Amino acid sequence: MYLFLNTPYMIIMTTTKLSTRDITYIGVFAALTAIGAFITIPVGPVPITLQSFFVLLSGIILGSRKAMFSQIAYIMLGLVGLPIFSGFSGGLQHMLKPSFGFLIGAVAAAYYVGKITEKENTSKNLSLAVFAGTVVLYAIGLPYMYYILNIMLAKNLSIMQVLNMGMLMFIPGDTLKAIIAVFVGKKLKGRL
Repeated sequence: MYLFLNTPYMIIMTTTKLSTRDITYIGVFAALTAIGAFITIPVGPVPITLQSFFVLLSGIILGSRKAMFSQIAYIMLGLVGLPIFSGFSGGLQHMLKPSFGFLIGAVAAAYYVGKITEKENTSKNLSLAVFAGTVVLYAIGLPYMYYILNIMLAKNLSIMQVLNMGMLMFIPGDTLKAIIAVFVGKKLKGRL
């Protein structure tokens, strides 16, 4: 029993105090991320969704830890089988999809956006935060996608092909989502 309580997970959980309000906000953003997954335009191995918008917005509004927890909660609920991932899918098999790396990246992106915006709430700082969060999302999602497509599925795609499928075609939409996240986040952060 003593060894279990000394694990890093338990140390993090015992030092993190969340109020009922915090847990509610974490649940709301996990649900919003799920709703964002349902709004889908299928285009290749990575569909266009509103998930990244809610990931960025969670970082702006909740801060680093709570935003990270909201994305972890979303992923855990999907992995246990709830059909909340894009295409109304869920379960452990989703980890073998090329797009799953972007879900892992969402945890880190939400954390970094939150960390940057905890310092100050200016439009310039929020813009920097959502840009950094988007870069983190791609930095984790693209290598995972490359690995699944080329190593696991033996597709033999070039790096440029993977960049095109997983990033280049999404830049205009992600830019629009980032601009809206900054605008909405600035309006809501002071009110919540």
